[in-house]
Amino acid sequence: MAQLWGGRFTKQTDQMVYDFNASISFDKRLFNQDIEGSIAHVIMLAKQGILTGEEKDSIIKGLTGIRSDVENGSLLITSKYEDIHSFVEANLIERIGDAGKKLHTGRSRNDQVALDMKLYIRSEVLTVTEHLKGLLETLFRIMEENLTTYMPGFTHMQKAQPTTLSHHMGAYFEMFKRDVLRLHDIYKRMNYSPLGSGAFAGTTYPLDRAYSAFLMGFEGPTLNSMDSVADRDYLIEFLSALSTIMMHLSRFSEEVIIWNSNEYRFVEIDDAYSTGSSIMPQKKNPDIAELVRGKTGRVYGALVSLLTTMKGLPLAYNKDMQEDKEVTFDAIDTVKKSLVLFTGMLETMKFNVKTMEVSAMKGFTNATDAADYLVNRGVPFRDAHGIIGQLVLYCLEKDTSIDALSIEELKAISPVFESDVYDAVSLKTCVEKRLTLGAPGQKAMEEVLRINREFLDQLWINEDKSPDK
Repeated sequence: MAQLWGGRFTKQTDQMVYDFNASISFDKRLFNQDIEGSIAHVIMLAKQGILTGEEKDSIIKGLTGIRSDVENGSLLITSKYEDIHSFVEANLIERIGDAGKKLHTGRSRNDQVALDMKLYIRSEVLTVTEHLKGLLETLFRIMEENLTTYMPGFTHMQKAQPTTLSHHMGAYFEMFKRDVLRLHDIYKRMNYSPLGSGAFAGTTYPLDRAYSAFLMGFEGPTLNSMDSVADRDYLIEFLSALSTIMMHLSRFSEEVIIWNSNEYRFVEIDDAYSTGSSIMPQKKNPDIAELVRGKTGRVYGALVSLLTTMKGLPLAYNKDMQEDKEVTFDAIDTVKKSLVLFTGMLETMKFNVKTMEVSAMKGFTNATDAADYLVNRGVPFRDAHGIIGQLVLYCLEKDTSIDALSIEELKAISPVFESDVYDAVSLKTCVEKRLTLGAPGQKAMEEVLRINREFLDQLWINEDKSPDK
């Protein structure tokens, strides 16, 4: 058992207690961040005269050597160590001797793990943003190519008014754009370094916390050492943002599943993103959409788990906080895989344009426009609403549509109708005359595409283009 705290104890920790307490099985994921934070800490200690230049160089050489050996597989991170911090420090001391024992000067595992998690999450925020950008680019292409692809729009899962595939995809573009902006905000809010906070009360060593923060690309140091080691708000915010991303993906998946059904046939999912049935040879199942929908609950669970862990903790650090990692790591992995696979499915999906247009024509989606036609000819809206209701009832009895009725049939219900009504209730007219910004008309959508192209071109996806640079 490799421990950093054995001096006060007179006998070994029970093996079951040790195993229950250990975090190496999952916090080994923080290996690179632990090395990065340690190097910044050592450079700062030397700058402050706490370490000699020779000690600094020796420690940095040892740390980079450990990192290289882990990366090439010649050094394994094993359960021999309690956590990633003890692994790094024990191997450093073994390699460079007593100088390695000075690595931990002026810090605690409390501020060390807080730093490691912040560095890790900061990087993952950018990675998730990059995956979102890929999805947004795919949505943008579909929008651009389908400005006049007509389809029914729905409320209450019933056909309501005609729209376009471009407009429908644009709704999801806005959702995922908000997700990107949420991640942007989280990055800015969390980008302060807890290193140098010690166990919770700082240290008597003359540390330059602003300098070590600068070395790691932080905006600056945190301002309360107690909060620094006890803060997991940024994780809760990140898990909340991930949950919202999954909620959006799940809504989208639900529509893909419906559109893929025999009853709709709006889309055909590529074979690479589908599976079949072991008993029914005709089946082509939308498994990726279903799994994304199902895994949404898993990410929600991570958020609720951490909220529950944190809700009763007194200041400052408590061992309960170790429970922040496994659920967060799992949620991050789930969201990244979901985004990549969903984007791939969407990129290769075929839209059955004619089927969508016929569906829009058959669902009385032009009823509102027929009522507007009457209003524009002096009929009070409430009366027009009643007339069109009678018209729809007549069409249902005859199994037909408004635009398929003869002018005599239309006049029998209201003499106000004239032959120009057919143009007024056509899908093209119903869509194209809606030109307010945000509506499905082509000119309105072209302006939205211009705005969204500008958003995508300015979107940061790496440290150099981060919100604080």
